[in-house]
Amino acid sequence: MDIKAYLTKKKEAVDRSLEKLMPPATAFPSVIHEAMRYSLFAGGKRVRPVLAIAAAEALGAKATGVVPIAASLELIHTYSLIHDDLPAMDNDDFRRGRPTCHKVYGDAVAVLAGDGLLTMAFEVLSDPKLEKAISARTLLSVIKELSTASGVRGMVGGQVVDMQSEGKEIDFPTLEYIHMHKTGALIRASVRAGALYARATKQQYLALTRYAEMAGLAFQIADDILDITSTQEALGKDIGSDLKKGKKTFPSFYGLEESRRRAREVVDHALGALKGFDRKADALRELAKYIINRVN
Repeated sequence: MDIKAYLTKKKEAVDRSLEKLMPPATAFPSVIHEAMRYSLFAGGKRVRPVLAIAAAEALGAKATGVVPIAASLELIHTYSLIHDDLPAMDNDDFRRGRPTCHKVYGDAVAVLAGDGLLTMAFEVLSDPKLEKAISARTLLSVIKELSTASGVRGMVGGQVVDMQSEGKEIDFPTLEYIHMHKTGALIRASVRAGALYARATKQQYLALTRYAEMAGLAFQIADDILDITSTQEALGKDIGSDLKKGKKTFPSFYGLEESRRRAREVVDHALGALKGFDRKADALRELAKYIINRVN
């Protein structure tokens, strides 16, 4: 399978959905819609939406019905990036190769743009029109999954511990907590949302959950490595920022080579979780490999 072609095809489907959902930049009050669109359409890879689609396809479901769920995942993810970049949090100047939202529109509008994207995700998921393709019970389960992953038991909790840990000596379990919540929670929710949509059996759901947890951890280890080894042009954001902020990462615990080995090991665990799935899960398999081989 050509995973880059697969990513491009699914990304285009998600972007078409997002374009339909988003108000035009000229809609009043225009500044908030400009800011939301600025970050949303800044060229992200849409890994989380694609994981949801791939998980549904692995269970034999058609991708078309899961696209609104996938789009809502990207709304949540982009909100988290806008807020993470703020001066009060990670204080980053660049994201996806462009100045961060607050650098262009100011802190207040950036906060509200993130708020707008997050709440729009649940506006999308609660639209009664979706019941033509997805049952109300399934939608409720997906909403529960995504809201938990976005909140204090997911991304918010991980971000808090990440900020509290800056400049401090932390143990490895604390680092794992940060990775599994700040990054891993939404990746897990993406895969599980696709599984819920496709009406996975309990065994399939547990296997896909294991896959997602390992893929999420691999994603963050790769990010830690790229923060040291990549360039700003390739990564699209400031490099070496973790070191400057005194953050503990996998390489700071284990060094680069051991971190790379552990990333490969984690991906092997992710692939092992898919042993009971046929060729329809090949996209998930290739995505796990892509996660640690990407350059940005």
